[in-house]
Parts: sequence; C-alpha cells; structure tokens
Amino acid sequence: MTLQLGDTAPDFTAETTEGTIHFHDWIGDGWAILFSHPKDFTPVCTTELGYMAKLKPEFDKRNVKVIGLSVDSVEDHKLWSKDIEETQGQAPNYPMIGDPDLAVAKLYGMIHPNVTGGAKGRTAMDNMTVRNVYVIGPDKKIKLMIVYPMATGRNFDEVLRVIDSLQLTASHKVATPVNWKHGEDVIIVPAVSDEEAREKFPGGWRTLKPYLRLVPQPGK
Repeated sequence: MTLQLGDTAPDFTAETTEGTIHFHDWIGDGWAILFSHPKDFTPVCTTELGYMAKLKPEFDKRNVKVIGLSVDSVEDHKLWSKDIEETQGQAPNYPMIGDPDLAVAKLYGMIHPNVTGGAKGRTAMDNMTVRNVYVIGPDKKIKLMIVYPMATGRNFDEVLRVIDSLQLTASHKVATPVNWKHGEDVIIVPAVSDEEAREKFPGGWRTLKPYLRLVPQPGK
C-alpha cells in the first residue's frame, strides 16, 4: 500500500503494552503520532523511545497522542522498556504496538507486502524500512510522513515544531516560513486577498512581494 499526504490513515486493531486498541477510536478527536521501529533491543531506537518519553508532556499540551510500533511482541516491548529506562532515564509512557506478524507494517507500506512469516527470527536489517513517522489529524488524515534510515536517530524536536505549524495552519489561513518556530512571523497564504487579509489581520502585515506577506503569528 502506498500512502500519501491527505490519505486516511489505515485503521487497525492491535495489542499494545497498554491493552488492545482500535486505532481510529484510540486517536479520538485529537491528533496522533505513530512512529515505528524495525526491532526491539536495537541501539538507535532505544535512544528514540527514551527521548520521546521525556518529550511526551509537550505533545500532551498540544492534544497529540503518541504511539510506537515495533516489529516484535508486546512481551518483548515490556522487557525492552526496562532497558530503555535504565539507559535513557525514562521508560516509554505511551503504548507500544506489538506487530509480530508484520500486519501493521504491511498495512502502512513500511515493509514489502509479500514478506512471509513473522518477526521471530527476522533481524533489524530485514526490517530496516520500518523507520517511519506519521502525524495524523483529528480527521484521521495523514498530515506528515518521514522515513528515516537505520543509523540516523530521529529528531523529535523537529516533529514537535511541525505539529505547531500543522495546528496553526489548520486554524488560520497562514503558512510557516523556513525554520519557523512558535511565536515567529508567518505567511499569509496567496489565496487570501488583501481585502480579506485586512479583516483577518487588522494589525497589518509586511509585504515583501505581492505573494509574500508576513504577519505576526495569530493567536500567539
């Protein structure tokens, strides 16, 4: 299955470290991040899971649920959590999906659909493409997809920054410029005429080009 931005995130039922979930029901009316791992007890992923646990309160503030997936059993996830806490100072404080039959990985196109068998006996290199991040909106549509290589740890600070942009641009007719951070000026989208912009942004804006109008972040 090839997923694109704007597609509905595939729904599924799975066992997690916090019980059985029905994915769309679990998301509810908020946002969600699903991030996947090729194997339990792998070094880069160990650091990622620990850092995400420390960053989770920031996602909570933004009404964003966090869920991980690894191509192993829930029982292995629970054992791995002890290593993560020991080495990273924080155990996962969000559910981890068990995917020993590779069903969710195949559903999301993270791994070739013709792969046979289950996770048992497969190595991290066998599952190396299962290194994805999905941001899913309240409408259950995919808003962001990032695929990382095996040896490069993910930047979850960047994912948090993108969440700020996605939530802002979903509520206002603005876009965010390069390297934008919360609180900085934003761009009035070209579809908004100057007349409409005067109503939406009565404090005015800076026009660098007719198509490039900068305005203080609304709702700051």
